[in-house]
Amino acid sequence: MVRPLPDATRKYFDICTDKLGLVPNVLKAYAFDIDKLNAFTAIYNNLMLAESGLTKLEREMIAVAVSSLNRCWYCQVAHGAAVRELSGDPALGEAMVMNWRVAALTQKQRAMLEFAEKLTLASSRVEEADRQVLRDAGFTDRDIWDIASVTGFFNMTNRIASATAMEPNPEYHGAHR
Repeated sequence: MVRPLPDATRKYFDICTDKLGLVPNVLKAYAFDIDKLNAFTAIYNNLMLAESGLTKLEREMIAVAVSSLNRCWYCQVAHGAAVRELSGDPALGEAMVMNWRVAALTQKQRAMLEFAEKLTLASSRVEEADRQVLRDAGFTDRDIWDIASVTGFFNMTNRIASATAMEPNPEYHGAHR
């Protein structure tokens, strides 16, 4: 038996529908446990939408690069669409999903994604020299915290999405092309 959603959750889903044209399947998946849904949305909104030295596009680029490394079908599709939307460049979104290294990126973005890649594939090998590369590229220590936080969040969510066979909303596939 499916329980009705609390009023606050229904309102949040209505906002998603108004702003995005859909309720992302990840939110529907978490709706079985409202406390977990609320925790997920709170950290997502903080990391991806709150004030940061990183642009929203840069945060989405991290999401896509990490998700591509982890082969997370849901996040590659959903966040690839976000990169296409925020950049206005469909080719950038596709390159990010397939192989971020072929994308037309700034040196600063490349440094950010190289760090996210190392943190994803070999976190115990991150050293001060890696953080210094980011500082030299123009990132502050707070920005480095944000890069690491977004990277860590998507490594977690990629695993949940893969473990539960989460499917991306079909609308993402054709969005912003």
